Amino acid sequence: MNPEVDQYLDIGCGRCPLGGTPDCKVQDWQEELKQLRLIILESGLTEEVKWSVPCYTFEGSNVLILSAFKNYCSVSFFKGSLLQDQNKILVKPGKNSQAARLFKFTNVEQINESENTIKEYIREAIEIENSGKKVKFKKNPEPIPEELQAKFDEDPILKESFEALTPGRQRGYIIHFSGAKQSSTRQRRIEKYIPKIMEGKGFHD
Repeated sequence: MNPEVDQYLDIGCGRCPLGGTPDCKVQDWQEELKQLRLIILESGLTEEVKWSVPCYTFEGSNVLILSAFKNYCSVSFFKGSLLQDQNKILVKPGKNSQAARLFKFTNVEQINESENTIKEYIREAIEIENSGKKVKFKKNPEPIPEELQAKFDEDPILKESFEALTPGRQRGYIIHFSGAKQSSTRQRRIEKYIPKIMEGKGFHD
């Protein structure tokens, strides 16, 4: 077990103003996250902390992350779109998500009942990573500013949080970010609103 993950469970990711407070989303899913962590560790993946959240890797490659949201916690597979998903349980973080897929949980009982399935999906995800398969990306229909896409490329947690927003909230941010003529201004606007995006709030919330 990585002690940095223990810290995450204690105070959250710290990427929004709610970190370290009772209102942090991580606090709402303590038992569920701890149970998922134990199941994932049995798979033999390496436990790390990336982008301030628990990330599990295979020979240096990212396989999945643990995430806490307002209404659920999840195991998010980086290449989830390549999983067979025979049980039809994986969902997209947002309608335009191309690679990531979530396995959502709302209580410990659900996790315990799904333990074997979780392990099967993790094994398949490891096999995919070991095979070298890659997701073939299509051009995103949303006119996402280059600066925002660059942030998504370096920070999948931000991308996942953005895609979990309602389409209207996503559009509000995109319009605001794209409205700046200079790249430096667009970058400053994006940095300013990252905490709100991480909280699941829209531009006007």
